[in-house]
Amino acid sequence: MLDGKKILFSGMQATGNLTLGNYLGALKNWVTLNDEYECFFSVVDLHSLTVRQDPAELRKRARALLTLYIAAGLDPEKNCIYYQSHVSGHAELSWILNCFTYMGELNRMTQFKDKSQKHADNINAGLYTYPVLMASDILLYQTDVVPVGVDQMQHLELTRDIAERFNNIYGDVFTIPEAYIGKVGAKIMSLQEPAKKMSKSDENPNGSIYLMDDTDTIIRKFKRAVTDSGSEIIYSDEKPGIKNLIDIYSVCTGKSKEEIEKEFAGSGYGDFKLAVGESVVSVLKPVQDRVAELSKDKSYIDTIIKTNAEKANYFAGKTLRKVQKKVGLPEKIR
Repeated sequence: MLDGKKILFSGMQATGNLTLGNYLGALKNWVTLNDEYECFFSVVDLHSLTVRQDPAELRKRARALLTLYIAAGLDPEKNCIYYQSHVSGHAELSWILNCFTYMGELNRMTQFKDKSQKHADNINAGLYTYPVLMASDILLYQTDVVPVGVDQMQHLELTRDIAERFNNIYGDVFTIPEAYIGKVGAKIMSLQEPAKKMSKSDENPNGSIYLMDDTDTIIRKFKRAVTDSGSEIIYSDEKPGIKNLIDIYSVCTGKSKEEIEKEFAGSGYGDFKLAVGESVVSVLKPVQDRVAELSKDKSYIDTIIKTNAEKANYFAGKTLRKVQKKVGLPEKIR
């Protein structure tokens, strides 16, 4: 708890281009949490190093993502928006927690198995201990709640296990985090393969809407979106293509599934796909305009980076010093 509010932590990697799915499923919902929680939103650039990165490109993407956080509506005065790599406590705590994590636990992490298959030429130790760094991200700020998707629940459970194990040995050191239970973010599927989630790493660029896609590109991708047999616009698991488009239109317009079915009763797929594309443009255009505006103000973004890193380091340092003392590391002479 901080100033009477529960603490919430979340973050995104600075790799690839954020998609409409990232925005509607996570980032847009973060904005609604400002008042209820004390929020730490990190650009988790250390996690990106499990895959070889072009240094200049990683720095560029990290700054672009931090700028996008602000453009999407996250207030850097109310939230702590920072680079993970600017807070050394993430890496320091991760080493200590590695010593309280069992090999068997890491062996069970399904994401390691999946990523090992995708990057068979670079199965490194960082990829293996990635969940411990994630646990450190969360525990460093005495986090109460973490918004997680189904694919990250296993990592949160490991975080809880590590924290409870440490607390059982050394007393009440870490807050045990819970999964954020609130408004569920929309799960946006690929426009070309509606059975799989929209992804920033999709090899087919027509499957994903990227947040900085221009209007013509967005409309073109929706016109090419895969639909289903028949011509009725109804929300059904048997029509995954149309179901996905209805989900997108619903989130962008605020209309219910039933209202959408009535609105497009008797319409063809072409008209509906155009309407969905236009609704997405109306949602993304203000964010894109704000990104352009912020990107011109280098000194403002630099100030945010500096002041928010100081804030994150202050809170991280309090937890880290407590942990270091508990495990027996010598105190620094100040």
